Amino acid sequence: MNLKIRKILTVREETRSEGGRDADRPLVKAAAIAVLGNPYAGLPYSDDLARITDTTYELGHLLASTAAETLGLEVESYGKASLVGVKGEIEHGVAHKIGEFGRGVRDAVGGEAWISSVSKRCGPGVQIDVPLAYKDEIWVRSHYDAFTLFVPDAPLADEVAVIVAVSSRGRLNDRVGGMTVEDVKNDVKNDVKNQETS
Repeated sequence: MNLKIRKILTVREETRSEGGRDADRPLVKAAAIAVLGNPYAGLPYSDDLARITDTTYELGHLLASTAAETLGLEVESYGKASLVGVKGEIEHGVAHKIGEFGRGVRDAVGGEAWISSVSKRCGPGVQIDVPLAYKDEIWVRSHYDAFTLFVPDAPLADEVAVIVAVSSRGRLNDRVGGMTVEDVKNDVKNDVKNQETS
């Protein structure tokens, strides 16, 4: 990997009750954050961001596999984010987590759905809410969630912090209806059955 990583931070959170009710199983969230140099920080505008985009598969795979290992459970939801230091552009943060980055994430933890994403320019220690959604179908409402994170000493002005967050289940006490995980699994079963009989 050609990206210059200064540090990798992992975070894990386990929520066991919500609204005064104990969960049948805890909601566990985890994240891996890579703090790395922004090769375009402080430079004039450039159409070509290949110095970032050519290495995103490795970064996506590294962060997703590290987040999954930190979670210690099967991954049900995922999301991504970037924090860009003030000498960079928002586009530099976006460039770190598009294209091959998503393939790296999916190769590490599975998933078929679009990966929810957010980017923000800021100084060190600023919070970001990383959006989470079910990894196989974006429309599963029970898994719409977020993980609030920050890095105390990053990003520095010439850095980017790139984040992959994962969770073990949907929100505790979810009850607003909509498509469910079981609906998605049954659709997959029906698709396989239809292919076998056609």
